[in-house]
Amino acid sequence: MARPYNPPMPALPTFIEPPRDDPGETRPRRGAGRGVAVLAALALLLVVQVLLADRARLAASARWRPLLEGACAVLRCEVPAWREPAAFTLLQRDVRPDPARPGVLHVAASFRNDAPRAQAWPTLLLTLSDADGRAVGFRAFTPAEYLGKPPAQPTLASGASASVALDVVEPGPGVVAFTFDFR
Repeated sequence: MARPYNPPMPALPTFIEPPRDDPGETRPRRGAGRGVAVLAALALLLVVQVLLADRARLAASARWRPLLEGACAVLRCEVPAWREPAAFTLLQRDVRPDPARPGVLHVAASFRNDAPRAQAWPTLLLTLSDADGRAVGFRAFTPAEYLGKPPAQPTLASGASASVALDVVEPGPGVVAFTFDFR
């Protein structure tokens, strides 16, 4: 009697593994280290995006600003100018009636940036009061208004001073006091 023809078995594809003798035996998975590295890179990218998206608020914090400045130096982005209005010190101030123009007050003042770093030019708030201490007029002046032209630099250096000169319409005859604030 003739033997039946049994063709040779084809080799198993590489993605099929033969059964193991010990079911508790585990093999290290290939690419596991790569997955952890990808997750770490994505987490770092998320942190950088959050820093850049919220940089205006974070730039106002002395704690976060150095980190943000370093990140923006590498990524070539801009950090908003430092803002600390309380660090401006009023050095001299004077409000007088203009003798040549009735109803006009001439305002002159100078201030210094005492912050530890350069900061954006402040908005100057002038409040005029009557004898009872009631505000009878106030106005906020931009740097271009109180300097007479836009500032040459966007920031005022630490320790630097600036002079203010402007004329305002007297809001009423009872003005006897004035205050300057920085915003």
